[in-house]
Amino acid sequence: MAKFDEYSRSYRFIRMERRGGILQMTLHTDGGPLQWNLDAQVEFVRAFTDVGADRETRVVILTGTGAEFSGPRLDPDTPFFHGAKLTPAGVHEVFVNARKMVNAVLGIEVPMIAAVNGPAKRHADLALMCDIVIAADDVTFEDTAHFHNGSIVPGDGINVVYTMLMGLNRARYLMLTGQVLSAKEAKDIGLVAELMPRDLLLSRAWQLAEQLAKKSDMLLRYTRMVLTHPLRKQLDEGLQYYLSMEALSTLDRSQ
Repeated sequence: MAKFDEYSRSYRFIRMERRGGILQMTLHTDGGPLQWNLDAQVEFVRAFTDVGADRETRVVILTGTGAEFSGPRLDPDTPFFHGAKLTPAGVHEVFVNARKMVNAVLGIEVPMIAAVNGPAKRHADLALMCDIVIAADDVTFEDTAHFHNGSIVPGDGINVVYTMLMGLNRARYLMLTGQVLSAKEAKDIGLVAELMPRDLLLSRAWQLAEQLAKKSDMLLRYTRMVLTHPLRKQLDEGLQYYLSMEALSTLDRSQ
């Protein structure tokens, strides 16, 4: 297993710092807000796997950079895979990595706190799979990569996460219409637990993390496993099927 000082400096899209067993993972692209792409997806698989294997990390804080958690909002005319080969083999590779990324996040056996610093336009599920979600008071949540803008099936896990957290009808409405949830709406329906000014967000995340880190290692790990079990079960049962539907719609779009 690689040491923290080794793996923590090996990523292009994530900055890491750890103090007192609390690891802050900050998503970025060239020092600015994360601009989602396939290279980031591949790297996130490795990063979350490394973090999950490091027993010296006891709590994880996941956040973004600047005024945006993740973007960009996908334009309907933008090629979804940004240069990936739209062949069965190429699409297969993309969706294998999508499955691995979800599993790597849920494979982290310590509590995770999301500090959503701004609009989550792409892969909001990275934040919403965390155990505690707090957000800036101007945050928004949406799904721009699939049905409404991306013209492909929402099947990479975002469908399960939104449905479990929002309820079936509200999740279907969001994914079919491209609804943008405001900060107040996100809090009212339970996607986030706390809203606050962006400049206070990280300090509050660290306050929560320090409170959790006082607990014993086994208590932290087993509680995370218990609390994520319903989500892991739902994803284990359906993710392969959902990804197959998304892959087929992707290949159809390329015709």
